[in-house]
Amino acid sequence: MIEIPTSELAPETLRAVIESFIMREGTDYGEAEFSLANKVDQVRRQLDRGEVLLMWDDVIESCNLITQAQWQRYLKEHSE
Repeated sequence: MIEIPTSELAPETLRAVIESFIMREGTDYGEAEFSLANKVDQVRRQLDRGEVLLMWDDVIESCNLITQAQWQRYLKEHSE
């Protein structure tokens, strides 16, 4: 996997990637429901803070959003 810098994507493309990720994640079952726009803003802020990364997976030929913790686990598992 390789990281895709979000600054290299057009804003519309990045929004489409984020929306696709949110839609794959399913329905909210928490205390409050959030609009799609609100969820996009939340994910965008996580990307800006480096908490979430946009990654390209060569094996499945797809991009995905993963947490920094997931990335660290992946690196550890694939370095051994």
